[in-house]
Amino acid sequence: MTNQEIFALIDRFEHSSLHSMKLSSGQFVLELSRGERGTAPVQPLASQTCSVPGEGECSQEPEIVAPLVGTYYAAPEAGAPAFVSVGDMMREGQTVCLIEAMKMVSEIPAPCDCVITEILKENGTLAEFQEPLFRYRPC
Repeated sequence: MTNQEIFALIDRFEHSSLHSMKLSSGQFVLELSRGERGTAPVQPLASQTCSVPGEGECSQEPEIVAPLVGTYYAAPEAGAPAFVSVGDMMREGQTVCLIEAMKMVSEIPAPCDCVITEILKENGTLAEFQEPLFRYRPC
């Protein structure tokens, strides 16, 4: 099975109502799961302001989360500059990082035009499913 065929299966799964899927072919096994049954896909939170007595106002910025479990890479290769730094303005769809899982590398895109306000992961560390990677301010 080629990478392109695997990505097509993953895309179909993401756009289906299935909660889990398992495909086996020889020694190759692909298992996909949405987590708890009946939960909606996690979407970034909209920016909010809240009032906390005695502490003034606080802001909760939306987050870019890991869509899968894998190794987080801030740059396209070792020694190369990172895709983003705090304060960088990103265009919708622009790559903010890579996540490698089972020798397959996925580009993680910016969800909208935004400014990166915080980087939450260290290069080369494990990213868990739906773990926050970045905080951003929509433009």
